[in-house]
Amino acid sequence: MEVMLLEASGWATMGNVYALIGAALAVALTGIGSAVGMSWVQQAAAGVVSEQPEKYGKLLVLQLIPSSNALYGFVVGFLIVNNVVLGSGSYGTEEGLMVLALSLPIAIAGMAAGLAQAKVCAAGVRMVGKRVELSGRALVMSVFIELFALFALIVSILGVLQVPML
Repeated sequence: MEVMLLEASGWATMGNVYALIGAALAVALTGIGSAVGMSWVQQAAAGVVSEQPEKYGKLLVLQLIPSSNALYGFVVGFLIVNNVVLGSGSYGTEEGLMVLALSLPIAIAGMAAGLAQAKVCAAGVRMVGKRVELSGRALVMSVFIELFALFALIVSILGVLQVPML
């Protein structure tokens, strides 16, 4: 029998709590990876721009790339919260644990990709600081890492959408 945490609202079952933990992890971990990663890239960009302000525009895209992972985590988190709060049913314990498990690919891979992309983007910033014509190559290098976050996003979204509500 499902335990009801908030009798008045009717939607806070243990399964929903597990699902919301998954949403929180997806948003929080990808947000941490993106925020820390962006700070590394922006520090590198600040060094280049302080000596060559005309390169700011070329470096802006490299500064933004690690933030895409936070967006991916937000999308998965939004899907889960939308199902729990606005959904027509609720998750049982097993279903909630499934949603929690399915949020982990984007949470973990998104955080790791944000940090890894930041290292590549920071190196790209230094590369563009020396040779501005290499900005396209720096961008392409960082996009390769993006693929791993996209794979995790697809798995998380497809999985969460398949978990039935009671």
